[in-house]
Amino acid sequence: MNLQTFTSIVLALLLASTFGCSTAPTHLIVSPQVSLSPSNQLSGKEAKLSVIDMRTSTHIIQILEKKEAAVILSSEQRLEDIIEGILAKQWQQQGLTLSDSANNNVIVTIEKAVISVEQESVSYTTQSEIIIKVSIDNSKQTLTSNFKNRAHSEGALNADVAVLEREFNQHLSTLIKQILTSKDIKTFL
Repeated sequence: MNLQTFTSIVLALLLASTFGCSTAPTHLIVSPQVSLSPSNQLSGKEAKLSVIDMRTSTHIIQILEKKEAAVILSSEQRLEDIIEGILAKQWQQQGLTLSDSANNNVIVTIEKAVISVEQESVSYTTQSEIIIKVSIDNSKQTLTSNFKNRAHSEGALNADVAVLEREFNQHLSTLIKQILTSKDIKTFL
């Protein structure tokens, strides 16, 4: 075998292995980073916490391109479980006791959580929207607060899923911090 044939075979194998490894992701890693200083602001207070996903579809990213099938990406873990875990941990660090028999019933509803990408041949635009509603019922009165985050971006070439994933995590982190630091919610509890 001559050197040219050997080089061609090695190059072909290298290209095949490169393209074989570059598959698009099938799921997102949703991991909002929320860390507040522990406090005793909610010490002596109890609540029952429920997080409900009211979205008609559980995907988080949808990439739409003319004459192509839509690319739909969902979270690796259920979004309501992620949010409930963070809220429970942070509220407990503020002194709140979580109990199924508590008088305060906190219901967190995910109404919208999506990044929609319009992919063109050499550019793209994104619309991101997360809407979360928090209702607290103490059998005498109810507090309802809405938390929203909307964003728009544009870029050249193709949308990068890793960048979209990072943006979603940042937006979700911001909303969860707003819920945790809401004076109305702390006062009502």
